Formats: sequence, C-alpha cells, structure tokens
Amino acid sequence: METLTPREIVQELDKYIIGQDNAKRMVAIALRNRWRRRQVPEELRDEIAPKNIIMIGPTGVGKTEIARRLAKLAQSPFLKVEASKFTEVGYVGRDVESMIRDLMEIGINMVKEDEYKALRPKAEELAEERLLDIFLPVRQPRKLRRNPPTSLSKDNDGELEVAQRTREKFRKMLRNGKLDDREVEIETQVNALPVVEIFSPGGMEEMDINLKDMMSNFFPGKTKRRRVKVPEALNTLLQEELNRLLDNEKVVKKAKQRVEQTGIVFVDELDKIANAHASAHGPDISREGVQRDLLPIIEGSNVSTKHGVVKTDHILFVAAGAFHVSKPSDLIPEIQGRFPLRAELSALTRHDFIRILTEPKNALVKQYQELLKTEKVSLEFTREAIEEIALFAEEVNERAENIGARRLHTIMEKLLEEISFDAPEMAGVAVKVTPEMVQDRLKDIVKSDDLSRYIL
Repeated sequence: METLTPREIVQELDKYIIGQDNAKRMVAIALRNRWRRRQVPEELRDEIAPKNIIMIGPTGVGKTEIARRLAKLAQSPFLKVEASKFTEVGYVGRDVESMIRDLMEIGINMVKEDEYKALRPKAEELAEERLLDIFLPVRQPRKLRRNPPTSLSKDNDGELEVAQRTREKFRKMLRNGKLDDREVEIETQVNALPVVEIFSPGGMEEMDINLKDMMSNFFPGKTKRRRVKVPEALNTLLQEELNRLLDNEKVVKKAKQRVEQTGIVFVDELDKIANAHASAHGPDISREGVQRDLLPIIEGSNVSTKHGVVKTDHILFVAAGAFHVSKPSDLIPEIQGRFPLRAELSALTRHDFIRILTEPKNALVKQYQELLKTEKVSLEFTREAIEEIALFAEEVNERAENIGARRLHTIMEKLLEEISFDAPEMAGVAVKVTPEMVQDRLKDIVKSDDLSRYIL
C-alpha cells in the first residue's frame, strides 16, 4: 500500500471489476489520502478527517466488490454490514456500535496471522524438539541438551555423543516424512468450560463473550493424552507453541492502531434507512433513529470493546445503496454531510457482460473451465457464445428484475447444468460451447416471462 499510487490502485481494481471508472478513481484517492495523512506533521494529522464515500447504483454493478478489493489492497481491517440489520437503541436488533466491535475482532485476527507468520520458524523448531523428546525420552533429556554439564566423564561424553547422533538421525527421518505412519502419544489442552447457551438482549451482544471469559478463570484448563499420527502431532504441537510465543497484549495494541488508522467499514443498503416519507408512521419508524445512532460513530467517537476503547475518528466509511425509492437527500442532513463524496455507478450493458465473462482474473468463464478441469473435461467457449450469453443476460435484466452481473451466475449455471451433472462420466471429453447451444438451452426459459422470473 505504501508504494501504490491512485493510478496503480485503479489498475489493480481493473483486474477484477469492469467499468465504473469514476467510483474506482474516488476510492483510489481516498485510499491514497490515508497514506498521505500519515506523512503530514503530527499536529495536523488528527485534524485531517477521512472523506467518506456513498456509492449509488443498482444491485450487481460492483459496489461491494470495489470496497472488498480495496480493503485487500490496503491490507486493512474490513467489515461489510447491512444498514437494515441495525435498529435504533430501544428496538429489537443489532446496536450500531457492534460494527466497531466486529471490526476490532477482524483487526486482531489479521495481526495474529501476521504474528504467526513471523513466529512460525521458531515455533516449528520448538514443536520438532518436543516431538523428538517423545521419540527419545530417556537417551537425552531436554535439560541435558540445553545445559550440558561443564565436566563430563569419558563415558558420559560418549553416551551424549551417541544420543546426539541418534537424535539427528530421527530429525532427518522426521523431516523426510519417514516417520509419518507412526503413532505417538501427546498431551493436548482440553476445553473444561461447561456448554452454556447465553441469550443476550439487543445491543448487548458482548455479554456472552465477557461471561465466557470470566468463566474460563473458574475452570482451569485440563490436559488429555491421545495417540495420533506424527503429522497431526506435529501440527498440534506447532499450534501450541505458536500460542505460547504469541504476545496477546502486543497483538491487541497493534490491532487497535490498525483499526483506528486504516479500518474500513462498508455500509450496504444505506438507502433502506433513508426515509422518503418522514411523516409516515409504522413499523419503519426507527429508520431515522438508526441514522442518528450511526452519526456519532461516523463523526468520530469512542466505542467500548472487550479489548479497550476504540476511536472511530479516522475509520473510512464507504456506504452504498441503489436509492430506487429514496434519494441521498432523504438521509438526515448530518449524515449527508459526513459522506461528502458521491460516486454514481452505471447499469451494466451487454458489452460490460462480455468483458465480465472474460477479462477479470476471476472471470466466470475461467472459473467454470477450472472446475470442469478437475473432472478432466475440457471446456471451450467461442466468442459468439459469450456474446449470446451476454445478450440473454441483458434481455432478462430488462424484462425481469435488473440484478446486474449476478444474472450471469444464474444463466451460466443453467447453461452448464447438464455438463456439470454428467462431468464425472465425461473424462477426456472436450466440450465446445457455441451460440446454438446457448440458444437451445436458454431460449424457452427466456421467452416465458413467468418462468424467467423464477428460474433466471
């Protein structure tokens, strides 16, 4: 992330997302601004607030994918939430502060992964030594290996040399996989906590976690001896050593810093809490309340988590919504002011569908080719067939509900249903998808309005 310019960020996004250049440029600048903020003098750093973005466009045009790929590029803690899942405090549903708690958990898991990678060589070494201790418990105690006596008789010296040679021989066999079929007896930690289901009211989702933490102090950990194969034993011992080497305080401190400085929250379905008829009364009366609860978090506030207080001042919020019924102007003015950047995403055309099927790194055509390759079936699409699939997708989107690129998934699945079913009996067969085949499989369904609504 330190080296990526906005142009390079857009190029990376282009590998997975077709079109929507305006939205890509906007998020690329927002991401680069986070790096720029860290370079400015410290007294000004805290004054620079993130420029939150609203992406407006129909479903299936790439809003979520842009945010998801952006987080991967930035190596930032990233959380996707649906605004419609939250309710105003006092109503049954999730409390908006829970999104920051979830983001903190994601940050901790990310830092743990990084720490595990750094500690793995040391942990592998310790796990290997513990396994060798199981194979050679008497010949050479660990204590003698680590602190060999300064004065040894010739007999002891010779015995130690033989033990070391034997140990090295076993180490070589272990690394070469020659001991993989052998079973060993190891001691493993067993969870001593009783199974208790805790039901917590809305807005107090962390109560069950905190109670479990408290209960773990009353029930000390137990160990259990079990016989397992060498690879499984090595893996278990490795995990134990990693957990022993991990500094949890350091992890929490790093995760908190990462969440506060580089965290990204993607709030989907923002239009569902924009009340187009503010005067109306009914079951949706809490919509505006959700916006008011969201406001302090987006503006910057302190949220209590079980890992300490997290400041939300510099977390980047990217919101998205179709805004078919409501408009961004139906949001309360304070929320509108906290999302100064607006990116409009355009509906996808047949030309876009053709590019989506073939160009991205994870293109649908490539996915199905690789899936069927596992059954030794070769799948080839002609250019005309791809154009025909794109035409059908566009036609169904126009006649039924427009669900954007997601329509391609349903059409491709229906098109290749028969081949996918028979693939295990077709090893060595090369299948060529032609326009005629596409028309034959899809024409009846697309013609029938009722059927297309349910099937495609």
